[in-house]
Amino acid sequence: MKTLILNGSPRENGDTVSLIKELTKQLPGEYIIVNAYKCNVSPCIDCRYCWQHTGCSVKDEMQEIYSCIQECDNILIASPVYFSELTGKLLDLGSRLQTYYCAAAFRNEKPVLKEKKGAVVLVGGGDGHMEKAYSTARILLHHMNCHDIHDLVSSHNTNTIPAADDTNAIRGINSIVSFFINSQ
Repeated sequence: MKTLILNGSPRENGDTVSLIKELTKQLPGEYIIVNAYKCNVSPCIDCRYCWQHTGCSVKDEMQEIYSCIQECDNILIASPVYFSELTGKLLDLGSRLQTYYCAAAFRNEKPVLKEKKGAVVLVGGGDGHMEKAYSTARILLHHMNCHDIHDLVSSHNTNTIPAADDTNAIRGINSIVSFFINSQ
């Protein structure tokens, strides 16, 4: 089993990462964590190369991520919520999935053949709403051929309770692990 984890947090020891660590210590098989703030991935520039060609005209670390997407069995999107949305760097990375959309919409191709399981973990201080970020994450997962998506797991009061101490979030992480394991 191979799991791709897209981490949208800029904080190396923050609440999002604490939940990712909880997941990875239980998760069997191989996992790859892509930190959106540390990888060299530019946002989509709408050059329309992918309207007629496979892949993307921008050559950066996204090429490796495309390979991971093709190979993996599960994909987790984990992010803090900023202004009711995924973080900007994670959205930059997500915008590069435009090549998958264009493959289906313009070239009548299925860009990601292997079906996957997906899950979303969101963390927030409590002032915003998670619905928009969850909706965006689900759209990104769909473009990566994840149609069986676990219910949202969130920790939404991290200004007062660290995510690592949020029993509902930890139960949710345990549920994601079971979901990913039972998908094989």
